[in-house]
Amino acid sequence: MSLLLDSFWRAVAYCLHPRVIALSFLPLAVMVVLSLVLGYFFWAPAVEGVRAMLEASDLLRAVWNWLQGVGAGGLKTVAAPLIVIFAVTPVLVLISLLMVAAFMTPALASLVAERRFPALERKKGASLAGSVLWSLGSTLLAAVALIVSLPLWVVPPLILILPPLIWGWLTYRVMAFDVLADHASREERREIFRRHRGWLLGIGVLTGYLGAAPSVLWASGALFAAAFVILVPVAIWIYTLVFAFSSLWFAHYALAALEQLRASQIPLPNVAPPAPPAPRNEPHIIDL
Repeated sequence: MSLLLDSFWRAVAYCLHPRVIALSFLPLAVMVVLSLVLGYFFWAPAVEGVRAMLEASDLLRAVWNWLQGVGAGGLKTVAAPLIVIFAVTPVLVLISLLMVAAFMTPALASLVAERRFPALERKKGASLAGSVLWSLGSTLLAAVALIVSLPLWVVPPLILILPPLIWGWLTYRVMAFDVLADHASREERREIFRRHRGWLLGIGVLTGYLGAAPSVLWASGALFAAAFVILVPVAIWIYTLVFAFSSLWFAHYALAALEQLRASQIPLPNVAPPAPPAPRNEPHIIDL
C-alpha cells in the first residue's frame, strides 16, 4: 500500500512538470494540423457531397420545406457543414490520441527514470516489436472478454464492475509492459507482474474510471452543438492529461518495484570462513 500511495502522489506532482503539460497539449496540436490539411483539400467537396445527399432525400426535402415554412430555413445551410464536422471529429480525435499514445508512455517513463532512478540499469528486456505484439495480444484478449461478458451487463451491478475490470486489466498489461520494457529483463518483468498484479490491476481500474470523465464532456458537446467546438477540445485535453497521469503512476510504481526487486536479490559478498586457530606449541614431557 505504501508503494501505491507513494507512486500516486508522485504522479500527481509530475503532472505539473512542463514536459508533461506540453505532451498533454500535443493531441490538440496534431488535431489542428490534421484539420487544416484535410480542410484545405477536402472541405468543399465533402460539404457539397453531404448537401447533395440531403437534398436527394424525399423525407429530408419535406423537413426542409417545413423548416422554411416556420422561418428556420437557414438551418439548411449549416446542416451539411455540421454533419461533416460531427463525422470527421471522432476520426481526428482517435488518430491524434493514437499518435500521442504511441510515444507518450515511453517518454514519461524516461522522464521518471532520469529524474528519480538515474542509476537503474537498462536491461532492455523487450523490443519495440515485442511491445507492439504484447499490446495487440492484450487488446484482443480484452475484446474477447468484453464480447463474452456482454450478456452479464444486463445485471445492473455488473455493468459497473465488469467493463472497468476488463479495461483496467488491459491498461495495466499495456502500460506496465511499456514502462518496464527498457529497464527490466524478461524474468524481472514476469516477477513484478506476479508479485504486484493486484496493485497494478487496481491502478488500471482507478485510471479507467478517471478516463470516463472526458466522455461526459464529449456527450455534452454532442448534445449542445453550440458548445461542441469548445467542449470537445477540452475533453481531449482532459483525456490526454488522464492518460499522462496513468503513465506516470505506472512508471513510478513499476520502476520502484523493479528497484526493490533488484535490491532484494543482491547476493551477499563472499566472506571467507575464519581460519582455524594455529596449534600452540605444547612443552613435551619426557618420561624417565
